[in-house]
Amino acid sequence: MSPSQHSSPQPDPTAAPPADGDDAVPAALTARAPQVPADRLVAEMVPPPRFQGARFDTYIPDAQQPSQAEAVQVLSDFADGIDAGRAGAGKRRWFARKPAAPQGPRGVYLDGGYGVGKTHLLASLWHATPAPAERKAFGTFVELTNLVGALGFQQTVKTLGEHKLLCIDEFELDDPGDTVLVSTLLGKLVDAGVALAATSNTLPGKLGEGRFAAADFLREIQGLSAHFRPLRIDGEDYRHRGLPEAPAPYDDETVTRTAYRTPGASLDDFPSLLEHLSKVHPSRYGAMCDGIEAVCLTDVQAVPDQSTALRLVVLADRLYDREVPVVTSGKAFDELFSDEMLRGGYRKKYYRAISRLTALARDAGALVAEAR
Repeated sequence: MSPSQHSSPQPDPTAAPPADGDDAVPAALTARAPQVPADRLVAEMVPPPRFQGARFDTYIPDAQQPSQAEAVQVLSDFADGIDAGRAGAGKRRWFARKPAAPQGPRGVYLDGGYGVGKTHLLASLWHATPAPAERKAFGTFVELTNLVGALGFQQTVKTLGEHKLLCIDEFELDDPGDTVLVSTLLGKLVDAGVALAATSNTLPGKLGEGRFAAADFLREIQGLSAHFRPLRIDGEDYRHRGLPEAPAPYDDETVTRTAYRTPGASLDDFPSLLEHLSKVHPSRYGAMCDGIEAVCLTDVQAVPDQSTALRLVVLADRLYDREVPVVTSGKAFDELFSDEMLRGGYRKKYYRAISRLTALARDAGALVAEAR
């Protein structure tokens, strides 16, 4: 059944609160369709709030996984060498025949499973790089492609080409167009002397595999791979390390009561939210969550199709970036995606969304307890 066919009534944020009159009226994500100017997209290319305090010395390597401690050292050295690597880019000394080209890849690529701390390390690299914030950029792969869409290719090259470092989180190629676009963009940025760093669950040479005819675009994919030194990070998902399973969904009454008793909370019917996401560009999902302190959703159910699922993944990422707890009724988060989806080419995105939403559900436990 599609969201538009769903017959359950959507929670009405304007309805009378279920308890005393001092309760706040929750917002509704379905009532938000923000417009985001291009200059904001550039200005906001910094580590998300969850990782503002991330530093190499706050990353706790798993003693059983030596690759984690190795990654800290490699990235720390990489940050220290960025200035040296860029030296000479775009300028010449009078006695030099030509600028010295940096040796080897101008990027590092963090490959590993969910929750091993790749984003923490990427944000730590951003903070450790000796440059002002306006000379460093940090964004997800989706945010990078959205920036090209907003600024145009040439302006994006000009803007990012003035940076010392570009960090790309969740690097994934979902279609041939993105493959060619990003390959060309990164090539021009490397030529301009920009250092690159990226995270993904897929090695550079395997990007796009299982999602489109990757063999037809092998040249572009190999070109992307040549920009990066792969760095494997092993380990288990820290979000689940030694922690209990995600809490079971609550009933509708508990979700609604929590929404009314939590300042800054939103309250939406899940199928209606999925339908609304189809009308808002994913580049605006972050702005849609501005000022939201908790997301409360009733009637969570399995997503009906892959397009809907991919939009939900983006929303989950933006909520996780902002550390927004999520309170739900209906199905558990591990039931959001069908077995077919979890076996398909986007499976890594779906597992990441499950992992992140599970962490946010745990974070919501205190809010539910306070509302009772």
